[in-house]
Amino acid sequence: MSHARGVAPWSRRAFLAAVPIPLLAAEFDRRRVFPPEWGRYADPATEFEVARLTDPQYSSLLPASYNRVIGRRNGFLLHTSDRAGGQQVFRLDLKTGESRQLTGASALDPASVTLAGGDRTFCYFDGRVLRQVQLSNLRERDVCEVSKDWERTPGFSVSSDGQRGFFGESRRGKSRLRMVLLVSGRVTTVAEQDFVLTHPLPRPRRAQVVFRQGSEAFWIVPLTGGKPRQMRTEPGELGPAIWAPSGQSLLYLHLPGPGKLNAIRESIPEENRDRLVAPTSQYAHFGQNGDASVFAGASRNAASPHVLILVRSVRREMTVCEHKSSDPASVAPIFSPDSQFIFFQSDVHGKPAIYRMNVDRLVEQTAEEDGPEP
Repeated sequence: MSHARGVAPWSRRAFLAAVPIPLLAAEFDRRRVFPPEWGRYADPATEFEVARLTDPQYSSLLPASYNRVIGRRNGFLLHTSDRAGGQQVFRLDLKTGESRQLTGASALDPASVTLAGGDRTFCYFDGRVLRQVQLSNLRERDVCEVSKDWERTPGFSVSSDGQRGFFGESRRGKSRLRMVLLVSGRVTTVAEQDFVLTHPLPRPRRAQVVFRQGSEAFWIVPLTGGKPRQMRTEPGELGPAIWAPSGQSLLYLHLPGPGKLNAIRESIPEENRDRLVAPTSQYAHFGQNGDASVFAGASRNAASPHVLILVRSVRREMTVCEHKSSDPASVAPIFSPDSQFIFFQSDVHGKPAIYRMNVDRLVEQTAEEDGPEP
């Protein structure tokens, strides 16, 4: 079959770029504002006030805990919700309680949502396609797509300067770490492995990225490529991990097994050393404040299903509220950028909802950065 003279066949990328966004994703009213749904109550365990920010009649989810979803001045929170049908990204105004739907995705990965660099854009995976959205006008564009005959592995993150995104691809038991320049969409391979790598985490202030080998190991590699190096960790199962804000160490939850306490530990790449930070009350997940001096943890202890704060210097814990989640690992508490609030997820009142606690009397305020790191 021949083409008409002077008309070249269109590539799939060119076709998608020419089709209006509403034809590629579900239609939604970009002007609609959902009213506040906040509810406040005194926690049964501590009597501290807890604010429930979303209605538990539908599922509202926090993205991956290592991704940034809170505006730098605590103005808004990005989360996903199925209130409009399937899971979509919403912007919750943390001052008024109003929320707006931001996406009309057909196959959104809720965990992949993250702000990119400053507070102007965010990224997410819709099926095999990585998209970036301008928050001011909801203008959306395709950045890149998972390679043909490959599958994306769990995890997606963006560098602190907002320039690069990281994700894994797997095929027949092997995998590769992919880095995409968000401006151009150019994708390169940073590392290849004989296992399925997951959850890449770019290192702050360093041109390196770490990725997981299940719950067995962490591997670190330069962004320029090279042979990945296994980081030193304590023997046992490795739980959730996050880089310290300084980038000097990788903080992770160590799960040693029955009869032993879960602990927060840190692995220091330059010293090839691992050390204890603090034992915990059987945390299933944890988050850190702005300078990693205080942690928030979700206990999996059935008798004490609590959210706690842990002061690093003295290794002391304090219960701040109950979570009573059916899945303690999904509670995944995170701090606001100034360390004055804790946000977490729980299904204690029905479907998963998002909660907030003011901890300004318990945790010192930390400095907020005005923009991405140089």
